Order: sequence, then C-alpha cells, then structure tokens
Amino acid sequence: MYGTMKVAIGGPLKVAFRPWVEGLENIPAEGPAILASNHLSFSDSFFLPAVLDRKVTFIAKAEYFTTPGVKGRLTAAFFKGVGQLPVDRSGARGAGEAAVNSGIEVLERGELFGIYPEGTRSPDGRLYRGKPGGLARVALATGAPVIPVAMIDTEKIQPPGKVVPKLMRPGIRIGKPLDFSRYQGMEHDRFVLRAVTDEVMYEIMKLSGQEYVDMYATAAKRQIAEAAKAAKEAEKNEKKKPE
Repeated sequence: MYGTMKVAIGGPLKVAFRPWVEGLENIPAEGPAILASNHLSFSDSFFLPAVLDRKVTFIAKAEYFTTPGVKGRLTAAFFKGVGQLPVDRSGARGAGEAAVNSGIEVLERGELFGIYPEGTRSPDGRLYRGKPGGLARVALATGAPVIPVAMIDTEKIQPPGKVVPKLMRPGIRIGKPLDFSRYQGMEHDRFVLRAVTDEVMYEIMKLSGQEYVDMYATAAKRQIAEAAKAAKEAEKNEKKKPE
C-alpha cells in the first residue's frame, strides 16, 4: 500500500511543487537510519518521503487512526498507507515510550525511521529546542546513524487559515550521518540524551538557516496562545469603556 500511496501522492506533489533536494547521497541505500528533521508544516511528512526511493516511517498522533465514521476510516487508511504509525500522546511519558518502541521496531527491520525532535510544528518558522527522549534514546538503543534533515519553506505553502496551497518550490537539505556509537548503552543518562539531541539540532540549524530558540516549541505555542487571549481580552475591555 505504501508504494501505491507514494505514486498517488508523491508523484503529483513532485510535479506540482517541484521540491529541490540537496544531499540525497547521504541516505543509505539499505540498512537502518534515523531521519531527524525540523518541522514546519503538516506537509513535511509527505514531501520528504516523496523525494526518497526508500520507505520512511514517521509517527503520528493516535487520533488520526481512531476517529469514527467513514471519514475516520479513510483518514486512518491514508496515514497507514503513507507509512505513519499511531502514537497515543494523551500522556507525556506514555507518548515518549510509544515513540521509542515504534522507532526501535522500525529500525530493527532495517528501515528508515523519521522523527521530529522538536515534538511539534514550529509556531513561527524558527527552530526550537529538541526534546531529548525519543530521538536520542532510539539512536543509542539501536546504534542507527542519525541523518539531520532540514525542510525549507514548507510552512509558506499552506499557512494557517489558508485552504488553497500556494504553488512554490520547497526545499530539502539532507546532512551527513551522525554516529553516536560512543554513547552506546548510555540511553538512560539524561545528560547524554541532551548532548545527543543538541548535537542533532545544531546540525539541523546549520542546514536550515533557521533562528534557534532555546525553549520547547510546545511552550512557545502556549505563550503565543496566552498572548493572543490577553490581547483579545484587552480589546474587549477597551470596547466596553464609555465614550
């Protein structure tokens, strides 16, 4: 089914948007590897597999696979078809364990595992601090090389609130594999996990040219939402004032 979906979706994507790619030679022809990418848009999980010859498996929130009704079943079939695995994100610890276990299973099959170290999409196009749990633990548990990937301009294709995507050329830069075998067996050391994650994020920053923000994207989204709520409340109170 993955091959069918790749032709049905990847082909038209490549024709319509003509994504440019640098560093394809850094993707191994066979064997396990982790693709660690920045996350700018929902479409990242489609553009990257579209330009690769090999199958790449990402993780996706479980809601995409459990929504009832015809639409829900079609959505679940679509995400399974494009190689995404469901992860229950209802609990932070549970989500982390599920991501790690899913990644290990994919890599033990000798396949490519895709992960977004930021944990969620960037709210403003900047690169945020990587979460140390999933990426580093999978890398150290399996010994698989980590290949940094930078998605370029994918957030501009369909900004929030826009229904019709803008036809433009996004880019993908693929860096050289990173070897963390020196930390083998230390996947439970939080300082090692942070060091591995930071090294990967630094490479992604160099590839993407993004401004780096030393905070988690989830916290940034919370701040943005709170600021928007406060601004709306202030505007509401301003309108209530007598002339």
